[in-house]
Amino acid sequence: MVTVLLVDDSKLARIVAGKTIAALQPEWQRVEASNAEEALAAVKAQTVDLAVLDFNMPGKDGLELAAELRESFPQMPIAIITANVQNEVIARARELNATFVGKPVTEEAIKGFLSGAALRLRRVGA
Repeated sequence: MVTVLLVDDSKLARIVAGKTIAALQPEWQRVEASNAEEALAAVKAQTVDLAVLDFNMPGKDGLELAAELRESFPQMPIAIITANVQNEVIARARELNATFVGKPVTEEAIKGFLSGAALRLRRVGA
């Protein structure tokens, strides 16, 4: 069972991204969080295989959360999703070895990240 952590302060955005992930990977389980603190609690409470993080959130932004997750889970596939398509944000996501996905999250936009993540997870035997 593959578990996806979906973090966005917007419930609607979580629903949209969740439906998109479910359409592409229906057997994957989703865990949702509305901010970085909830996300960090979720990864302590259970095994999470990959993360889809919103960039703009109150408190820690998605890149700060990605950096924290990267310390504990160096191999975890991470995507940063945002409507804030700035070169600086894209560059910081790449520095963290995270995939950048523009909002709105569509099947086409996230398909590459999910299929790449599935391949990586199969290789490490998740």
